[in-house]
Amino acid sequence: MVWTALEYVGLFLIVLLHEFGHALACRQVGGQADQIVLWPLGGVAYVSPPSRPGATLWSIAAGPLVNVALVPILLGLVFGLQALGWDEGSNSYQLAWSVCKMNFVILAFNLLPIYPLDGGQILRALLWFVLGRARSLMVAAMIGFAGFAIFAVIAMWLHSGWMLILAVFVLLLCGRGLLQARLLAKAERLPRRDGFACPSCKQAPVTGLFWMCHKCRAKFDTFETRATCPGCGEQFPVTRCPDCGASSPFNEWIVPGGIPPLITR
Repeated sequence: MVWTALEYVGLFLIVLLHEFGHALACRQVGGQADQIVLWPLGGVAYVSPPSRPGATLWSIAAGPLVNVALVPILLGLVFGLQALGWDEGSNSYQLAWSVCKMNFVILAFNLLPIYPLDGGQILRALLWFVLGRARSLMVAAMIGFAGFAIFAVIAMWLHSGWMLILAVFVLLLCGRGLLQARLLAKAERLPRRDGFACPSCKQAPVTGLFWMCHKCRAKFDTFETRATCPGCGEQFPVTRCPDCGASSPFNEWIVPGGIPPLITR
């Protein structure tokens, strides 16, 4: 039982390192990553990279790259134990070999091109360079639905409850991804305001009442009112980008040659 418990510890340690790869890479490109959750089906790193395909690609690919880096380390441990004369009958050798195999399985599973697995999100990030943000997510989500069907068939064939739970998990996230893709496509058709650009993602802001005052709850276009609520007169020090979610001072949104900055006293 002790060696079995150590195998589970090794499994979750690999998963934790994998998720730390996502989180640290996301922070490296200027994104937000403040939470990692481990659960029976693996782990989830809640990452929010900047809304750029390169930043998203690096944030997602860094997880599997951790497993790639662990391959020579774990294989070296296995071969080292063999060199010391600890053969397949040794508990230590069996533990090292089991952890090594688990790392291979996690790497191979995560590279499946099925959204929302890492492989599916890597595919989405690569398609983003060609198809754009909305269409790439839509294609990845549709491929994910095919992956759900495959997982569901395997679950019924093997009578596996865990595989069925995984299939439902994939279905729910693909449905959410498809809905998000439709919202993004709708947002891309909205008119954009000239003279401004997000300092983070460089996108011109959409025109419309997409900002809300936290005091009087009035909806307004912050670029039309120069970051001032028309209802109560509250002025906002930063403006949030509806595309990437980053918040920046209003004057930093003004592009060179655009409108003059707002002068406050």
